[in-house]
Amino acid sequence: MLIPSIDLLGGRIVQLVQGEKLRLAFDDFEYWIEKFSRFPLVQLIDLDAAMRQGENSSLVAQIAKRLPVQAGGGIHSVERARQVLDGGAKRVIIGSALFTDKGTVNMGFAAELAASVGAEHIVAGIDTKNGRIAVKGWKAQVELTPDEAIPQLEPYAAAFLYTHVDGEGLMGGFPIDTAGRLRKLTAKQLIVAGGIRSQQEVDALDALGADAVVGMAVYTELLAV
Repeated sequence: MLIPSIDLLGGRIVQLVQGEKLRLAFDDFEYWIEKFSRFPLVQLIDLDAAMRQGENSSLVAQIAKRLPVQAGGGIHSVERARQVLDGGAKRVIIGSALFTDKGTVNMGFAAELAASVGAEHIVAGIDTKNGRIAVKGWKAQVELTPDEAIPQLEPYAAAFLYTHVDGEGLMGGFPIDTAGRLRKLTAKQLIVAGGIRSQQEVDALDALGADAVVGMAVYTELLAV
């Protein structure tokens, strides 16, 4: 399944390269909402909140009322997760808050969150740079690999979102062998992102049992939707 992404920064829809360099920006929300309305799931990320430099909460709520979204970015508390779900999101994506500064899975928070909002509403965000999990808007890393984290988080999430930050926005292709390895780690839905550029890749990932988040290739019309 192809999952289109909407990334919000400064009140606009944007596409960044590796989470840092601005490549594209759009103000025409109606165009993209209409374009993505036929998809069963859309990914919605508040980059300002993820980077701890502001937030786009009202935009997240507006879009969540019109599209079936899994929403993330700066969700660090049970209260905020509830707000996003109450605002219309189908699921929340939780990344940094699932990990401690000591490089361990924050099992207490994972359990509390699942008990409060339901594991079926949680997508665990596993973002990696050079093989290690990246946190705080991809500005920091912890001494933990996806292979170590995913099994521990299995009881507390309905899905895992693995973002290959090294390839994000570059449209150089996603490492299919990585998707195959990750698929063996969990029985839950596996969603991958980072560099996906073609329908052939989406189909190859689907054959492995992984869904594909696509951003840059959609917004540049390299991949037609």
